[in-house]
Amino acid sequence: MSAFDYRNFDDRRQHSAAAKAALLAKFKARPPADDPEMIAKAKARAELVQARETRTREREAARIAAEKQAAEEKRAREEAELSAQIAREAAEAAALQERKAYELAAKKELRDARYAARKAKVKTKR
Repeated sequence: MSAFDYRNFDDRRQHSAAAKAALLAKFKARPPADDPEMIAKAKARAELVQARETRTREREAARIAAEKQAAEEKRAREEAELSAQIAREAAEAAALQERKAYELAAKKELRDARYAARKAKVKTKR
């Protein structure tokens, strides 16, 4: 690569002027803002943006509804599990109470039998 530029100053100036003219021609070639075609394109873009926002809102609403339904189902499931656990604990407590009452009655029966045997033994000695 050569470090020297062999073009002369006039060539560089003409090239710069041509580039500026091309940019100006490109800018002037654009239709004005009040052109019906530009207005139609802007309206179409606005409609697309509005439709996109509507779809976004609908998706967000659907997501919120799904989350709310999932939370309700979870709450109902947890309530059912809690009520089942409470019922199970109540049944276990009732069974424990019944078992204690049965054991107490069995002990009383054994005690009464020993007392009756002791009384009978005393009566037979007299």
